[in-house]
Amino acid sequence: MCPVGVGGLQAWIGGIRAGSVASCGNHVKASCRWIAFNAESAGVLGIVPLECEDGGKRTVSQLCCHSDVVTDFDFSPFDQLLLATGSADETVSARCQGPRGARCVKVWRLPESGQDMPSGAGLTLGPGGGPVDMLQFHPTADGVLASGAGKRVTVWDVGQQQPLTALDSHGDQLQSLAWKPDGRLLGTSCKDKKLRIFDPRASPAASQVLSLQGVLGDVVASALPDQGAVGWAWCP
Repeated sequence: MCPVGVGGLQAWIGGIRAGSVASCGNHVKASCRWIAFNAESAGVLGIVPLECEDGGKRTVSQLCCHSDVVTDFDFSPFDQLLLATGSADETVSARCQGPRGARCVKVWRLPESGQDMPSGAGLTLGPGGGPVDMLQFHPTADGVLASGAGKRVTVWDVGQQQPLTALDSHGDQLQSLAWKPDGRLLGTSCKDKKLRIFDPRASPAASQVLSLQGVLGDVVASALPDQGAVGWAWCP
């Protein structure tokens, strides 16, 4: 079951058949209209309305996104119906201009309500450099999306379906990424125990590198809205 509410429990959504996914990404996210979560079947997201009218029962729909596990997904902060998904699958698509077997990010437009889920992505972004492990829309620039795959972060112009920049200065597998709340900086962490801070508009090289060799466990970059910075935490 998944609780729904802000400032205290308001409702429960029962009968959810969620999957168990081992990845660095998110496994449940919500916009102002929809809640998305990893379903039991690989490559499928469960989609359920955030609110139901007149106390009615919420219907769980399925969005068949990829042929492998959905590793991360994110709703646009500017469009509550726009959902980006990533996976380890090898996408073959006319819209994905890359070699056969290239990994792509898919962007979906969900219906307003009471309609069938789309059977295909509205557009794809790629190819990527490996399984897409993490995704996050820019908090202040409409249509800008960061994706993490392998040792590379790519910042995309979603509307143009083109990369704006690639951030390659990572010494090991990426574990997390996070935009600063004002969108000026991007923080990343990876298995080399370093937190990197980028200004993607200025340079593809990291502007700051913090060594965290004494930290036990996985380092995770996270946005801290109250402090207006990109911070880090770790999972022992």
